[in-house]
Amino acid sequence: MTRPIASNLSTRQRSLADAVSEIERHVSSGGWDGPIRVFALIATQEALAADPDLAQQLPAQTVEIALADPEHLTSVEQEDLPAAESLEDLLGSIQWPVTVVGCAVVTERVILPPSAEEELPSDPTAALTYVNNHPDRQDVRMAVGVMRSGETWCAIRTRDNDSDTDVAHGPNLVPGLIAAVTSTLE
Repeated sequence: MTRPIASNLSTRQRSLADAVSEIERHVSSGGWDGPIRVFALIATQEALAADPDLAQQLPAQTVEIALADPEHLTSVEQEDLPAAESLEDLLGSIQWPVTVVGCAVVTERVILPPSAEEELPSDPTAALTYVNNHPDRQDVRMAVGVMRSGETWCAIRTRDNDSDTDVAHGPNLVPGLIAAVTSTLE
């Protein structure tokens, strides 16, 4: 696994950064135009202690790393999520049990430069047509992970630079989405 960015991260934030990066790569392997994906983050070492049979379901290398690192995280994709009109509605419907130490969400968005947003029509149908046909539009995939203890990490990939080596990483790249995902842990 490649290590994302900075070496000055705490052990917990490094584990979160690794988990979010792994989730982003996993989702990217399915291509673009996918649904919102939601993942629980669990402390692997604690999960193995609670259920030793879990070791048979995980790769041996993951078990070895987790036994040596109490901060190691395992992501568990949540399937059969409730139907929701928007990302905000979906996140508002999620409540995590205390065994979940963090969570991550992956979503795709279209972004425009500020100058293009100023010209955005007020009619929703016209605005959608404008955005979809704008020459400067950028499709982005955002993966955001948060921990109950407050650490955050983001990974952002653009469709135009769709490569594992061209993913932006950082703790606060998408503040609004970080806040929304954090609210699911409260």
